[in-house]
Amino acid sequence: MQETDLFTWVVIPLLIFGARVCDVSLGTIRVIFISKGVRYLAPLIGFFEVIIWLLAISQVMANLTNIASYIAYGGGFAMGTLVGMLIEEKISLGTVIIRVITTRDATSLIDDLRSRNYGVTVIDGEGSTGRVQILFMVVKRQDIPEIAGVIRDYQPGAFYSIEDVKSAREGIFPSRRHWRFPALGHHSQPGRKSK
Repeated sequence: MQETDLFTWVVIPLLIFGARVCDVSLGTIRVIFISKGVRYLAPLIGFFEVIIWLLAISQVMANLTNIASYIAYGGGFAMGTLVGMLIEEKISLGTVIIRVITTRDATSLIDDLRSRNYGVTVIDGEGSTGRVQILFMVVKRQDIPEIAGVIRDYQPGAFYSIEDVKSAREGIFPSRRHWRFPALGHHSQPGRKSK
């Protein structure tokens, strides 16, 4: 393989692939930041995202007869989506509401969660099989594994659901957090308690 063929069929497609992985990953993170209310970082990420995209698309347009460029472009998009989702899982950005519905007495579960400084609101309700207790918690996304483990320990058969919360004010949150982007969005303040 000649040097020009190596550049055309290997180097350029690899550059396009790498650029697409970067710009799509940034795009995924930017959309997540927007949905979580992190308003000031999202435009900065968008700036770098579009610059990298322009570099990638310019190489594709300059090599229209090179099928490897198209494959690299599509492959980079797919890989960038996956990488963006993995990064989102790692940074655990945002706040969620956890609802627990149980037919058993949840006193031990509630006491354990409150001892860990999680705010828990409890409501007695009526389900299709009889009386239930409904627990509501607004927590940081990074706390989900710990809370899910506690729920499974005390109430292995309990139904629980998790939903995103765009913003939360006041409330009870563990004060041990070392959050990465303070004051960048409308997120709850760790350690503050409602009156």
